[in-house]
Amino acid sequence: VQLQASGGGLVQAGGSLRLSCAASGDTFSGYTMGWFRQAPGKEREFLAAISWRTLYGGYAKGRFTISRNNAKDAVYLQMNNLKPEDTANYYCVANPPGYGLGTIINEYEYWGQGTLVTVSS
Repeated sequence: VQLQASGGGLVQAGGSLRLSCAASGDTFSGYTMGWFRQAPGKEREFLAAISWRTLYGGYAKGRFTISRNNAKDAVYLQMNNLKPEDTANYYCVANPPGYGLGTIINEYEYWGQGTLVTVSS
């Protein structure tokens, strides 16, 4: 299983970005998919997870939306009203069917390489 995140970049405060994560190596319609982020010198933060339902962490509520396209084996994170404190590496994660919506990255079996989001003030 491989996860490839993309869509990061430099954006001004108040702007939006849509991150994508392409999954390969299995059929992902039954997988739980999620997003975490990590800023320099900080702990990894849970943002959102999606199976047949969604779960959001406190940092994502109200501004970020997770979605998926099972036909494309992809998961997305729409981020609106970005703030400088959102600057971080954003990681896509996945778990095979049978797992719940975890909020700790070690609960996930598969992690992708991050995509860097930089929000300027």
